[in-house]
Amino acid sequence: MHSDSLIDAVGTRHVPHPAARIVCLVPSLTEALCELGLAPRLAGRTGFCIHPAGIVKTIPKVGGTKDVNIEKIRKLAPTHLVVNIDENEKPTVEALAAFIPHIVVTHPLAPRDNLDLIRLLGGIFCADAAAARWCNAFEQELAALEARHKGPPQTMLYCIWKDPWMAVSADTYIARMMEEIGWQVPTLLDSARYPKFSWNEELVAGIDGVLLSTEPYRFTEAHADALEQQIGKPVILVDGEMMSWYGTRALKGLNYLQELRDR
Repeated sequence: MHSDSLIDAVGTRHVPHPAARIVCLVPSLTEALCELGLAPRLAGRTGFCIHPAGIVKTIPKVGGTKDVNIEKIRKLAPTHLVVNIDENEKPTVEALAAFIPHIVVTHPLAPRDNLDLIRLLGGIFCADAAAARWCNAFEQELAALEARHKGPPQTMLYCIWKDPWMAVSADTYIARMMEEIGWQVPTLLDSARYPKFSWNEELVAGIDGVLLSTEPYRFTEAHADALEQQIGKPVILVDGEMMSWYGTRALKGLNYLQELRDR
């Protein structure tokens, strides 16, 4: 993969492509492209790209975020591939870069990164006006959220999987979303960005509560009720899409954060 084929979401180097054919391997960015009015430019998406449902159902599926069908993508003849460092595997992207001229690599790590991300997508695909409108609304909502009193800091364990149990570290988009309402994640023995852990008295004593995400593991209220009885600390089921989907979903995510804090 040649460096000149990469477009980094933290920068602004791009040439507008009004007639782009886009394959997007990132669910939240497929949604973002649609909300920017770019659905007609989408030539392919993953099976996990499910929003907005009424629009994406007409866009061909090319596999999952990690197990894509390279030959099917080749036949779609895309000009652009949109990927994310966390969600898509480098060898797959390198294989696709052999025949897709432009690779848009994204890696937002904090809520405010969505501004550069949306402006970049708007600039590349000639949707600057729609991107500007969204960014204006997002900046207003973020400023309003930041202006509100966060209350005393709380340590909340955000769980994304069980068997084995897995959480998020401070070096994640989710953790930085939580920081917007004064919540921090605990430091676990596993130093990975998505650490594995085991329940024990020391861990429970060091947290104020637990958040069980509805994705990627499908935690339910039954899981939350059972765990709350087990550990004796508040356990809240949270909408994983609202907490982890960057792109245009992040605007709704800020409203959701406010609701969580109010609860």
